[in-house]
Amino acid sequence: MISGLVKLGWENILPPRTAARNLTNPPQMLLQQLGIPKHITHLTYTYSGAQMPWVSFIVHFGFSIAFAIIYCLLAEKFPKITLGQGTVFGLVVWIAFHLIIMPVMGTVPVPWHQPIEEHISEALGHMVWMWTIEIFRTDWIRRLTGHVA
Repeated sequence: MISGLVKLGWENILPPRTAARNLTNPPQMLLQQLGIPKHITHLTYTYSGAQMPWVSFIVHFGFSIAFAIIYCLLAEKFPKITLGQGTVFGLVVWIAFHLIIMPVMGTVPVPWHQPIEEHISEALGHMVWMWTIEIFRTDWIRRLTGHVA
């Protein structure tokens, strides 16, 4: 959950998409590609006068939790994936999803049609996101075992 909050915070500092491109964000587009109607994928709640896309947040946090679990399990079997305190793994996830899988699926434009600001924000954001997961993972192991991971 914390890493998901870190990623959301990062995107407030360096927004990956223009307002026009964010009218239907990647989580909303993915859900629509899976057959969920736009009137559901664009549901929001209002907080402090701002419309917040709660359906997108479910996908965002689901992705973050799933990848935190996958990363932690893989790190136990293959410690080399923790290279750079998880930042390299975060970069690999960004490349796999934002430059290959989602463009192939048509969820986001092909990489050369994405603005450089999106690449910078998403690449750095994925590195900080995974670094956060690694910090929590190593602390959890230290607390459970008394040893540093």
